[in-house]
Amino acid sequence: MSRETEAPAAMPTLEDVARAAGVSRATVSRVVNGIRNVDPAIQQAVRDAVAATGYTPNRAARALVTRRAETIALVVSGAGDASEAGQNTFASGVFADPFFGRVAAGVVGYLRPRSMHPVLMFAETPDARDQVVGYLRQGSADGALIVSTHADDPLPGMIASAGLPAVLFARPAAAVSLSYVDLAHRDGAELAAAHLAGRGCRRPVTIAGPQDVAAGEQRLAGFREAMARHGHPDVPVAEGGFTLHSGVEAMTRLLEEHPDLDAVFAANDLMAQGACLVLREHGRRIPEDVAVVGFDDSSVAVACRPPLTTVRQPVERMAAEMARLLQERIEHPGGPVTSVVFEPELVVRESA
Repeated sequence: MSRETEAPAAMPTLEDVARAAGVSRATVSRVVNGIRNVDPAIQQAVRDAVAATGYTPNRAARALVTRRAETIALVVSGAGDASEAGQNTFASGVFADPFFGRVAAGVVGYLRPRSMHPVLMFAETPDARDQVVGYLRQGSADGALIVSTHADDPLPGMIASAGLPAVLFARPAAAVSLSYVDLAHRDGAELAAAHLAGRGCRRPVTIAGPQDVAAGEQRLAGFREAMARHGHPDVPVAEGGFTLHSGVEAMTRLLEEHPDLDAVFAANDLMAQGACLVLREHGRRIPEDVAVVGFDDSSVAVACRPPLTTVRQPVERMAAEMARLLQERIEHPGGPVTSVVFEPELVVRESA
């Protein structure tokens, strides 16, 4: 016994959208392809018709019109081991760090409504960096959003020299002709210092970030300078690596060398969480015996026990702004290089 089946419904076309919007097919094409010389009211009518008909642009056809891939490379770049094990370790570290997840969330949140798609790439070795540059040169992506994890990262300079569109997360260590977004890290560390001094802390210590990374260097400098203004000219320092484990090691060392400490500023939340673990193991109450302040206001700050007082870095907003700057660069290649620096904010919770 045979059964009749219904023929699948035809996919909506540009002509369907044009009829629904009451405009020409050419006008619909201009709106869908992002061409800006269309009256805003007509643009809205076309967008409404697209939503009503369920029309989905053909990306391949659209690329022929716009000459764009509608893809953005989100590149995490740094110095790494060229072996397979080393590259796997680098990638694992990226995925384990909540900072990178927040960057990705901000980028995707900006790109998705604009029908643009991110491609995650790692560039921790010379070969990987060459692959990124080649990928962009071939037009496989319209531009790159670069998050560097090492001050001596050559990738920004390589991309700038090649004249490729890119925007950096954080000010580059060397002068390159690329736009960037960043945070006023020193100001954030000063907020932490003022808060601890205001609590009456007399024996502060700090767990610094890596000093070959601009954020680590600036947060340490800002905290020490601010503490000097509050009458503490020589704050003990232990350097960490922005990881939980390095925070545990640094706090252990500081507690051994300075058992009377009463305040800790850690240059990120993961290290602050490590510090809290060590302090509790040694019977120190937080914040009654030792006040702890972190940096970033990541998910770790809320999950930590007690919840962390921390300096907020609006990573998602910064990443979205990075994507917006890149879109401007793609659409207006001759535009000026620029920078956007965000202001930090102290978020007071139970740890200090």
